[in-house]
Amino acid sequence: MTAPAAPGPVPGAIPGTIPFTLDGRAVTARPGESIWDVARREGTTLPHLCHRPGLPPAGNCRVCVVEVVGERTLAASCCRAPTPGMQVRTDSARAVRARRTVLELLAADAPQRDTLRWDSELAHWQQALGADPQRWPARGAAQQAAQPDTSHPAFTVRLDACIQCTRCVRACRDVQGNDVLGLAGRGAHAHIVFDQDDPVADSTCVACGECVQACPTGALAPANGAYTRRADRVVASVCPFCGVGCAVAIHVKDGRIDRVEGAPGPANDGRLCVKGRFGMDYVHHPQRLTTPLIRRADAPKDPAILTRGPDGRADHAKLLAQFRPATWDEALDTAAAGLARMRDAARAQGLRGRAVPVAGFGSAKGSNEEAYLFQKLIRSAFRTHNVDHCTRLCHASSVAALMEGIGSGAVSNPVRDVAHADFIFVIGANPVQNHPVAATWIKNAVRRGARLVLADPRRTELARHAWRTLTFTPGADVALLNAMLHVIVSEGLVDEAFVAERVHPGDLAALRAHLQAFAPEAMAPLCGIDAATIREVARAYATSPASMIFWGMGVAQHSHGTDNARALIALALLTGQIGRPGTGLHPLRGQNNVQGASDAGLIPMVLPDYHRVGVPEHRAAAEAAWGLPAGFLPDEPGLTVVEILDAAYEGRIRAMLIQGENPAMSDPDAAHAREALARLEHLTVIDIFLTETAALADVVLPATAWPEKTGTVTNTDRTVQLGRPAVAPRGDARADAWILEQLARWLGLAWDYGIDPHGGGAEPDSGIGRVFEEMRGLMPALAGLSWERLLRAGAITHPVPTADDPGHPIVFTDRFPTADGRAHLVNARLSAPAEPPDADYPFVLITGRQLEHWHTGAMTRRSAVLDAIEPVPHVSLHPQTLSRLGVAAGERVVLRSRRGQITVATRADEAVPPDVAFMPFAYAEAAANLLTIPALDPIAKIAEVKYCAVAIEAVPAMAPLGMDG
Repeated sequence: MTAPAAPGPVPGAIPGTIPFTLDGRAVTARPGESIWDVARREGTTLPHLCHRPGLPPAGNCRVCVVEVVGERTLAASCCRAPTPGMQVRTDSARAVRARRTVLELLAADAPQRDTLRWDSELAHWQQALGADPQRWPARGAAQQAAQPDTSHPAFTVRLDACIQCTRCVRACRDVQGNDVLGLAGRGAHAHIVFDQDDPVADSTCVACGECVQACPTGALAPANGAYTRRADRVVASVCPFCGVGCAVAIHVKDGRIDRVEGAPGPANDGRLCVKGRFGMDYVHHPQRLTTPLIRRADAPKDPAILTRGPDGRADHAKLLAQFRPATWDEALDTAAAGLARMRDAARAQGLRGRAVPVAGFGSAKGSNEEAYLFQKLIRSAFRTHNVDHCTRLCHASSVAALMEGIGSGAVSNPVRDVAHADFIFVIGANPVQNHPVAATWIKNAVRRGARLVLADPRRTELARHAWRTLTFTPGADVALLNAMLHVIVSEGLVDEAFVAERVHPGDLAALRAHLQAFAPEAMAPLCGIDAATIREVARAYATSPASMIFWGMGVAQHSHGTDNARALIALALLTGQIGRPGTGLHPLRGQNNVQGASDAGLIPMVLPDYHRVGVPEHRAAAEAAWGLPAGFLPDEPGLTVVEILDAAYEGRIRAMLIQGENPAMSDPDAAHAREALARLEHLTVIDIFLTETAALADVVLPATAWPEKTGTVTNTDRTVQLGRPAVAPRGDARADAWILEQLARWLGLAWDYGIDPHGGGAEPDSGIGRVFEEMRGLMPALAGLSWERLLRAGAITHPVPTADDPGHPIVFTDRFPTADGRAHLVNARLSAPAEPPDADYPFVLITGRQLEHWHTGAMTRRSAVLDAIEPVPHVSLHPQTLSRLGVAAGERVVLRSRRGQITVATRADEAVPPDVAFMPFAYAEAAANLLTIPALDPIAKIAEVKYCAVAIEAVPAMAPLGMDG
């Protein structure tokens, strides 16, 4: 046989590419490309079922086979790499016939088309290739007799529609890193299983839905039947939950959100979690606020109204009965009049700054434009910086330490940069629960070979992927981190060249002296980690080619949170693990726009882009942009969240405007916070539901949910992304930005953005666009990102200093944004938590989020799927603790602190240390923050909601669930 002639040189071929022929044409393959990839790039569409971009190729469906000249068997193009001189025919009669036959065999076993997804890939390729589904009899395979598994509220499994392409298995294992799905049985009895062939609801499935999105036939499909109908339209937007900022495609049918799928965004590349995929239906909940409300004269504000009913759920009708419906004009006039009374009284007394009895809480759940307008309104209308948002209860300590140390509160590297990391240090964070898509990138990196160290008092889900797990004593963060720093400075692991070039002179010597007392042997009894392990981990971090640190609120939400972050910053600076791919510092943001709201100036000590209020030039720039007289803005920072509520309790703050925040649930010592809100002479709340905070308001203004409006958000990676409205606002609800503009006008400010009241604005000359343009004029980080450019691009990572700048996912590459370009090493002091356990309160309470619920539950607990998965509150206790209390898992206990008590069901969890209790704070009927302590970090003013002392006691079986005081 004559060997095939090698193809001639391909014009414009790139060195390192592979020349071969495809259907008689000379082509080249790039490194890593398959025949299928090259064919698609060259305009030849090969059918495919088991193959899906983003999944590892399997080659098991044989629908994409091609003929390679000189080879006996057909080759699966999706997993066959081209070789030099190879001659490939995609159009040979043999290949075409084989592909059609495979499709006919698969179609013979398939159920009726109307029971599958309307856009079934099997049906599509069957039609495209002219396959006859009647040509072959059905196999009568075992899976055809299988009954649908409808046990899970999120999705349904129909194995009669399964073609065993294994997309779902690879999506679960290789994309999400969950390893729940597998293939069991042999031959005709082979079938997909969850765990050990368990019903989905009884398996370890976390309902991320990656398998559902990957399934080509509808064998895995949303439980609501969304796959059987075609959407009226699909809208590109951003997930409204955590700070990862996943791009989503919202499918709308008959004016309602029918389903959500992951889109190829910079943060998620199509991935989603259970909240993003199945939790968006909160938008359509019947308790949505649809008309303005004004408190009735015969309904005084009483925090006792928040007490739960017998089933633990709020009596919504009772809360609503405190108010009467109003027109927008009446509600805006009443809201503005209440705020103006306090403003005018303050002016008459010559008050300004912190002394002004007015304050505002903006929202990290809304858009950048809303955050910008909110802080501008408070500052312009009331001459005060008494404006804050949830970052004060989230990452305020991280931002304070980062600003102090490196001159910026931003993350240095995006989450996905773990793909380049050799060592990953996750401390005080549970990304599998709180940032699930971010966790997938970490798990992928571990599978690639990176070492993961997980440091947390609880042994959370990432522990099974970790090289080392450091379950340190709660509150002993500084002891552990300083011990690691001691190893680095005492064993010659400091990157002396980096420190000499990039760190402020003299800082290293001071830090060396400080760390002398923190030898691992001395710290081991305090932090509960043996000295040898501390040394091993410190050496591995320092000597790794690229080490990256992630931390969460387990680091930040402490009275020593700033010191925790200082130690982490020192780790990166001493070892030069910053400013390069796979390195850096990343505090994982909790809410979808914490980063953006902070960037926009929704903080009492800074203006937009973190310009300090004490700097005259910064105030002058804002005054000029906002049309205020020179010297109008005060030079002292405003009060922070907890300080504002303390001042309200004491009568120093008398009026508040709150948008999209729920301090009656989220603030520490919630009973105190609720009483403070009730004591206000005037409270206006802008929200989408009658939250616990809104129930104490004088005026409630119904706002739009995220899928109902235009705006930008900035995720934890500093990526600015555009969200567009998918559905119309409910009833007479109005866009938050429009509400703020109207309030400003009612208060006498000459605002004229022309914001669409119904949430529109994705046009170059829109009102939201004008807000964005004004905002970026005060923000050098966004100077090059025009509204028109953002409309075109959809997502860009700041800083973007010029119009032609592509954005900077990795920053601090050659200098830090400080006056001299150098960073500062700051000593982290060792201090005990504000309230250690004692004989009366012998347990430590840790609070946090859980996978299915988010923040205070206002949105997720009104999602049918999410609430069905986790419908009731619980406290997680180690089995030894339950045994010591004489309580079985599922039975109830009373948790008492010095501030209150709640009754709640127990859950056995070996991940929780024996003397520790863990509680989610999303449940109003057992509000964890009734127990937490309002002790503040002295620098960041963040509350220590991650640590307080509690007592735990068994309760009689018939005791009511909920709050006891």
